[in-house]
Amino acid sequence: MKPKKSFKTLLTPIINNSFQVVSGEYRGRKFNFPDVPSLRPTSGKIRETLFNWIQFESHNKTYLDLFTGSGSLSFEALSRGAKQVVSIEQDFNAYQSLKKNQALLKTNKISIFNQDALNFLSEKSAQTFDFVFLDPPFNKNYLPKTLKALSKGNFATSNTKIYIESEFKILKNEAVEWLSTNIKINKQKHTRQVHYCLITLL
Repeated sequence: MKPKKSFKTLLTPIINNSFQVVSGEYRGRKFNFPDVPSLRPTSGKIRETLFNWIQFESHNKTYLDLFTGSGSLSFEALSRGAKQVVSIEQDFNAYQSLKKNQALLKTNKISIFNQDALNFLSEKSAQTFDFVFLDPPFNKNYLPKTLKALSKGNFATSNTKIYIESEFKILKNEAVEWLSTNIKINKQKHTRQVHYCLITLL
């Protein structure tokens, strides 16, 4: 006879949040992340598509991940040979999880900051990045403000590639206005829930 579940057990949802690295040094490695409102990890299928887009230019490059969340994009970049990854995450629980996963890998190629992305961008950068990941919470108007701050703060320059996930299709004229520079939309796709694209600053 099976033991009866307690009333508390019946009310408590079992949360098992994890993602798996698609390819590279850590291929197949699973990482856990906490249950945080608006945290929306990039799926393995979309990550595979993104890194197929940049496969011939992603190795030994610098990455800035501004809304890191679960870390799926940051750790995928590390697995595929990133020279340096700078990850920004405002939620403290998510930040602690990212630090724990960094410790498991025993790597110093990733720097993780518990900070609001726009506050981070308000300080002028001493370096520019080869790639920028932008996967902000949807429906909060983060994208235009973040792109404007990126441009002003010297984080991106000509030939920097920016990967964007959004709830709407990215239009070239809007992106040019937000970044105050001309761009090329290299690739753009969408699922039912997410539009995602890769742009290059010119």
